[in-house]
Amino acid sequence: MTNEIKVQSSSGNVFSDLGLQNPDELLIKAELVRQISKIITARKMTQTEAAQMLGVDQPKVSALLSGKLSGFSTERLFRFLNALGNDVEIRITAKPNSDFQAQTRGVKVVSKIYRIKREKKSVEDSKA
Repeated sequence: MTNEIKVQSSSGNVFSDLGLQNPDELLIKAELVRQISKIITARKMTQTEAAQMLGVDQPKVSALLSGKLSGFSTERLFRFLNALGNDVEIRITAKPNSDFQAQTRGVKVVSKIYRIKREKKSVEDSKA
């Protein structure tokens, strides 16, 4: 007697696959939170330090890093990324003709750290 496992292909958006409302928005928020978490981890910040930088209390950072997206708007997550020293770039492109429906995809987060280092080096070089 073998139990057959039913497998279903993903649409590319887990929130849509789960039948949640506003799956595109949830996917974007999840990506923004992933980027925020990545930055906090890379800087070896505690949740308390991150909270200070983001202008919220530590329990809100804990909720955010635990994936509780409902208390955070997309705009607020953009502001968090800005507070962490990152630009947020939204790019809109025309959909080429095809049979597929246009999609909302992730948001590109551009780190300013490289730019700042490069500008600092330019200033130091011009002083020499």
